[in-house]
Amino acid sequence: MKIFILISFILFISGCSIVFQMPRRSDIERIQYLEKELEELRRTRALLEDKLSQEISDKKIRLSMQEKGLVITFVAEVLFDSGKAELKKESLPILDKVVEILNSKDIIDHEIGIEGHTDNQPIKYSGWKSNWELSSQRALTVLHYLEKKGVDPKRMFHVGYGEYRPVASNATAEGRQLNRRVEIVILPKLVK
Repeated sequence: MKIFILISFILFISGCSIVFQMPRRSDIERIQYLEKELEELRRTRALLEDKLSQEISDKKIRLSMQEKGLVITFVAEVLFDSGKAELKKESLPILDKVVEILNSKDIIDHEIGIEGHTDNQPIKYSGWKSNWELSSQRALTVLHYLEKKGVDPKRMFHVGYGEYRPVASNATAEGRQLNRRVEIVILPKLVK
């Protein structure tokens, strides 16, 4: 007890103080808003898991909550032939299921990022200058398809990362396959 009094006295004399603050109303409202946003994305993930259960079990699609938002990852071979940027005909029904969720009332006002990724193998026969061009064009192809199917273009943007954001080692065929992907990211709404 004497030590506590001595420390308090020294802090008082030196001008230091300890201030206990109640959280501001704006902080509490922001936290509540972010919790609501997270819950919306969780509900959307559940809808996607239900609608895409077969594709998820076949390992054609992965769903994950990441810092950037709810991520729908397509293995590139599901959407595109090697070195190509035209959607495979058999991928269209899968994308149509995603469009249905993207246009659902719960997330109709969320922005959507479409990200293209490749492995680190140099382009040889496809005519693309580099993996950047290929990944960018693949993301843009998906964006145009989503727009054609009714997703508001004001909500969407695309980016091609090429080989520079791998999720696995490019030293193995399995790792390279994981790196060749397109991700559709449902972004959380930020408080303005």
